[in-house]
Amino acid sequence: MGTAIGNLLEKEEIDLDFLQSRVVSVDSFNILYQFLSVIRGMDGSPLKDSNGRVTSHLAGLFYRTINLLERDIKPVFVFDGKPLELKSKTRAKRRAIRTAAEEKMLKAQKEGDLKEARKYAQQAVRLTPELVEQAKELVTLMGLPVVLASGEGEAQAAQMVADGKVYGCISQDYDALLFGTKRLLRNITVSGKRKVPGKSYYYEIKPEMIELDKTLHALNIDRQKLVWIGILIGTDFNEKFPKVGPKTALKLVQEHNKFENIVKKTGFEPDFDYKEIEDIFLKPNVTKKYDIDFSLPDNAKLKEFLCEDFGFSANRVDSALEKLDAKLREKGKQSRLGQWG
Repeated sequence: MGTAIGNLLEKEEIDLDFLQSRVVSVDSFNILYQFLSVIRGMDGSPLKDSNGRVTSHLAGLFYRTINLLERDIKPVFVFDGKPLELKSKTRAKRRAIRTAAEEKMLKAQKEGDLKEARKYAQQAVRLTPELVEQAKELVTLMGLPVVLASGEGEAQAAQMVADGKVYGCISQDYDALLFGTKRLLRNITVSGKRKVPGKSYYYEIKPEMIELDKTLHALNIDRQKLVWIGILIGTDFNEKFPKVGPKTALKLVQEHNKFENIVKKTGFEPDFDYKEIEDIFLKPNVTKKYDIDFSLPDNAKLKEFLCEDFGFSANRVDSALEKLDAKLREKGKQSRLGQWG
């Protein structure tokens, strides 16, 4: 879920064509959760093959990635490594939320309340190791780089931006900014309209870019203080400070240069070491040894994987691959795709 600092940030609406010819890192776990949440039937059930295996993640990953490649946007997929121990409480809490949501979804389905069933289904998403491995295989068959992070995927994706190997990081979560990404790219793998929670109307989802330096300048803080804001309002590694929202947190970090003084001001004594949380973001566990190698998609194996193994429509897959082949022919790089990066 990340930290809820969205309302404080300087956002710039962009067109996908703005990213043409750019290499970008993708927070893979984040977008897989997104696909599993959004790509569902009317009753909230995910897409499944004839064997009952979930395929929503593969459908989203394949067709949305083809869309990016058609626009000459070059994604590098970064997958999380071993989760930090500090995240265990958050993960346990999320498991409890998912279990409760799953029970409510099944009850709503049984009662024929499709609206409620779909609402709870989106809260019951589970990303299993099996689904992750399937996603890695699909991306590899598409000829796209896979980078395995030593720790948090967002931290590794941010490091790749800092290294100058990619232009920005694709993720819906704002944590990548705390990890230091220069550019956060949101709403890149989603499109259309989204329902406002608790309301009966929708809003258009548009791609946006958030530049870290511009945001820090506008807020008159440095990155350390942005991390402090995250700690105050809650991250994946700590509970929030009671009665402290984003605006209050911003005011506190602007007024104080020591976190200890902020703690005194709030009157709340946290049961965690803030410095440990701060170091997770400012000194993350990342690897600087990784390869970004693009190659031609293996169309035959892609069709076997998607159509024969998971029951995808051969016509739809062929159509998608033909679009990609046409793009490659247009660029005249069928045999030199490796130079994309």
